[in-house]
Amino acid sequence: QVRLLESGGGSVQPGGSLRLACVVSGNSYSRNCMGWFRQSPGKQREGIAAIGTYDDSPSYSDSVKGRFTVALDNAKNTLYLQMNRLKPEDTAMYYCAAGSVESCWYRMAPDFGYSGQGTQVIVSS
Repeated sequence: QVRLLESGGGSVQPGGSLRLACVVSGNSYSRNCMGWFRQSPGKQREGIAAIGTYDDSPSYSDSVKGRFTVALDNAKNTLYLQMNRLKPEDTAMYYCAAGSVESCWYRMAPDFGYSGQGTQVIVSS
């Protein structure tokens, strides 16, 4: 069993930055990949970032590449998502995800197996 708890969401103006954090607890053998996905009202879940827990090789969706950075601090059992140059279209509920998968790829983040309750991000002037 893996438990995930996100924090760090909030409201920010376009062009601003936020850093999300996800504290992980539970069985570390149940996950070899972690990531983030988001969902806006009326839209499907969108995987945006993923990183292997052992090989530290991140992948990103085109919508966030170059603006967002995913990082894993194994000593703190915490996954981060640094979000820069935020846009109104980044407004969504953001979820942390984890799982044991064959391919650690951002697009699969919604289906990793474990996810948290989410943290809201609003980008508006």
